[in-house]
Amino acid sequence: MLQYYYKTSKDDDFTPLSEPKEGCWIHADEASSEDLICLSNLIGVEYADLQDSLDKYEVPRIEKVHHHVLLFVRGPSEQEVGLYTTTLTIVLTAHYFITISPQANGIIKNYLHRKTKQSTLQRPKLLTSLLFQLIQEFTGEIKKVRHNVLGQEKEIIKVDSDDITILTKSEEILNQYFSSLAPIRALLDEIISGKFHHLYEKDHNKIIDLLNAVKQSEDLCSIVLKSIRSLRDAYQIIFTNNLHKTIKLLTALTIIFSIPTMIASLYGMNVTLPLARSSHAFTLIMFIIFGISILGLWIFKRKRWL
Repeated sequence: MLQYYYKTSKDDDFTPLSEPKEGCWIHADEASSEDLICLSNLIGVEYADLQDSLDKYEVPRIEKVHHHVLLFVRGPSEQEVGLYTTTLTIVLTAHYFITISPQANGIIKNYLHRKTKQSTLQRPKLLTSLLFQLIQEFTGEIKKVRHNVLGQEKEIIKVDSDDITILTKSEEILNQYFSSLAPIRALLDEIISGKFHHLYEKDHNKIIDLLNAVKQSEDLCSIVLKSIRSLRDAYQIIFTNNLHKTIKLLTALTIIFSIPTMIASLYGMNVTLPLARSSHAFTLIMFIIFGISILGLWIFKRKRWL
């Protein structure tokens, strides 16, 4: 669905429009092929050049088509099982600022409802501001994952399968974030080079600040990933230790309980045995079994095998 917004530096809010006009922001939320055809006709590019914007797995990169610059980036999202980032395409043209998202994009929605001094007429500044918002979303989500990981470290002794599931999911989320941030950093390096779009000194400095913000998010993501791997190694040690204790306990109990079994088996034979004719044979044999079992238990305790 195509949405049109217009804002000058004097306006407080983005004003919705019923149709596009020069200098406006065009946003395609949950974009369809029909939306891309409309955009293709509006800005004069081939449909095939915009088609990648509908790919949920598109890798961040930058392209130049005629006089238009296409930036493919990814933002944090959890609208589909196993996919924690979503594609966002930004198109800079001579007359429009265009964003295309194949899914409902909360980042764009929040940005459009916030108070900002950015104007839709100043496309490079609007691009920088929007990318800053994107990186802040990444940083916030990474901090949430970090908080969950630190919470698990406090209860490391009480490890169960749910903890492993949460840890595995957190690692997958961060891996997807990291694989999105690294190409975005490369994309910003391309913008700074000036090959795709002319930048004024202020815009250049803002891109440098944005690049530093991306690097900080990458570093934070890398640190949390290392914490998760360390925690996973600790889980493995705990599981191995618990398994070792369980095997020791079961082995010791098997040995202890095998003694009464052997005595009961012997006295179950149809041959002459000690105490066979005694009226107190059962009581005496039970005392012997009990005594030997207690002795075995004491020995295992003394040797710390239990």
